[in-house]
Amino acid sequence: MAVHIPLPADSDLPQPVRERLASLPPLNVFRMMANAPASFTALIDFAGSVLFGSELDSREREIAILRVAHATHSNYEWTQHVTVAKGVGVTDAEIATIAEPQPGPALDATAKLLCRVADEISLDVRLSDEALAAVLDHYGRRQATELILCVSYFNMVSRFLESTRTQLEATNVLAGSLTE
Repeated sequence: MAVHIPLPADSDLPQPVRERLASLPPLNVFRMMANAPASFTALIDFAGSVLFGSELDSREREIAILRVAHATHSNYEWTQHVTVAKGVGVTDAEIATIAEPQPGPALDATAKLLCRVADEISLDVRLSDEALAAVLDHYGRRQATELILCVSYFNMVSRFLESTRTQLEATNVLAGSLTE
């Protein structure tokens, strides 16, 4: 492989990081984050809050994450979250549509709004006034904030994955293990 940041061996990591890493699915994204031990625990805790502590519906969350992965060209993020999305009920037709330049009729109005939010934050950094008003109207203050935070977090993750050249695992370790 061309230039990349190598994944750390367990022997390269402080004991608390090794222990936390051992409690997680064996994903290269987590191991790559462990290269920054001072940030590792906070990043994992933040991911958990976005993925599992939010009031945002898990299916809607995954539609937004997939659109971020599409917009940022993050194959690793896309591949992992296709598995997660299927586990929370996103259909193959919806997944195919999320990957199109303009989401088509396989998506309902809410999914199209999620894609718009992901596109605007990923590509323009700032939501348009129209998109923000639509998100606030649809979700209310808390879930609108959680959606924007989720999309922003996964933009950071996609940029981290792509810039470190994190490779996909040889096997899909998430298959059959995630539902919510």
